[in-house]
Amino acid sequence: MEESKSMEILKTAILLERKGKAFYSNVAEKSDDTDVKNFFQLMANEEDEHIKFLTEQFAHFVENNKFKKTEIHVDEEGADEQILTNIVKKKIAAASFEAAAISAAIDFETRAVKVYSDRADNATDPDEKQFYSFLADWESGHHKLLNEIDKELKEKVWFDNDFWPF
Repeated sequence: MEESKSMEILKTAILLERKGKAFYSNVAEKSDDTDVKNFFQLMANEEDEHIKFLTEQFAHFVENNKFKKTEIHVDEEGADEQILTNIVKKKIAAASFEAAAISAAIDFETRAVKVYSDRADNATDPDEKQFYSFLADWESGHHKLLNEIDKELKEKVWFDNDFWPF
């Protein structure tokens, strides 16, 4: 029996999130600074939430061959925002292991946004479309935060080394 596109995307998404969680957990474990460690652990925990969300949908899809309508709750405070402070940004040196991890994480999040956005665009089931649109938005938030850190790290290097053209 040929696997449905929905099943294939769910499996791909779960694997993608597991890789992200492993990556963030590894960086958190290797970081010496508590605030930086907490930031990467927060990102790992977010990936864990994504895994749970996807796994529940996967189990429902296997049993019913359709997506369940999900109750989507958004954390208005944004746990990411609580950890992503100027202190954390200042503690990640531009040429450090953590800075390289930020760049790699941007690639992870870019891929996740693309997978989820593409599936949301192509899904015909409204519940599946809603599910992937929500995940794409969630990952876009991570992507934005990581890009902000990366941008500040680059600007710090440019400033410290007089790379500015003016």
